[in-house]
Amino acid sequence: VARTYLGLREYRGRSHNKTILKWWKMIKLSWIKDDETAWCAAAVGGILEECGIRSSRSAAARSYDSWGRELSRPAVGSIVAFWRGSKAGWKGHVAFVVGINKDGNIVCAGGNQGDAFNIKPFSPNRVLSYRWPANTTERPSYNLPLVDSSGALSQDEA
Repeated sequence: VARTYLGLREYRGRSHNKTILKWWKMIKLSWIKDDETAWCAAAVGGILEECGIRSSRSAAARSYDSWGRELSRPAVGSIVAFWRGSKAGWKGHVAFVVGINKDGNIVCAGGNQGDAFNIKPFSPNRVLSYRWPANTTERPSYNLPLVDSSGALSQDEA
């Protein structure tokens, strides 16, 4: 489902992307009425809710660091919580694991990555945790595909 949103972007100015606004409503934060508020957790949460999986229902990316059940390593489709700015700080980023690139970086599909929903590589040094829905019988696949990503590592997803 996440891949269907590739290319979705924030709108500049007074208009706001209706899909991002829908995600805020789906995670029970309908009081947020713009697409300028950092929306990576809204994207992950909205997509989970769309699939019938209860999200963290939080605007905080780091809320996913304790969501579901922890995995010992990345799995295709797992949720990855990253620190942003400082590992000890409150800022974070959250996305879905797509694969790994030739340099060993985690390749993720996520929102608010350059103001868009896209696929970007991330350093594994920024990972806080890998998560999987708690109430599912689906087993994670740890066989990560090699994904070509010629782009630079994502550094700051503000």
